[in-house]
Amino acid sequence: MTTSSEPQNTPQNTPLSGNMKRKMKSAARLYAVQALFQMEQSSQTSDQVVAEFLEHRFGATYDGAEMIDGDISLFQRLIQDSVNFQASIDQLTDRALVAKWPIARIDPTLRSVFRAAGAELTKSDTPPKVVISEYVDIAAAFFPEGKEPSFVNAVLDHMAHEARPEAF
Repeated sequence: MTTSSEPQNTPQNTPLSGNMKRKMKSAARLYAVQALFQMEQSSQTSDQVVAEFLEHRFGATYDGAEMIDGDISLFQRLIQDSVNFQASIDQLTDRALVAKWPIARIDPTLRSVFRAAGAELTKSDTPPKVVISEYVDIAAAFFPEGKEPSFVNAVLDHMAHEARPEAF
């Protein structure tokens, strides 16, 4: 029996690698897009959806594959900012869209992508190029065969240049 006062290396106190932190942030962004979509489709409140995702999605196992735990604080902040600043984010998105295609006419999944990305672009210090890349990847996951990822890239690039011109 050892009496060392050194902390034991357990999963609870092992620091996360930089790569794992990036994966958790990416997962949080994906979950935020899914949660925003669910809120729009079901009329659930943000508190209800956040609780459901934290309870049932983060780290859950589906068809034998374990979902990665997301960065909880980023997930909660994205949902909160997307909801609290939805009007200004939607206006920013509308300015980036073709005049005949206001955000209300956009596919609901893409609308959720634009709202989550818009929240991160306008309410965080994440570099815009990272935000754009992350949400283009999310769009590609939802639309693997379509032109939507290119569309998302163009719209987010316009939004980023307007919201954070100093970053370019």
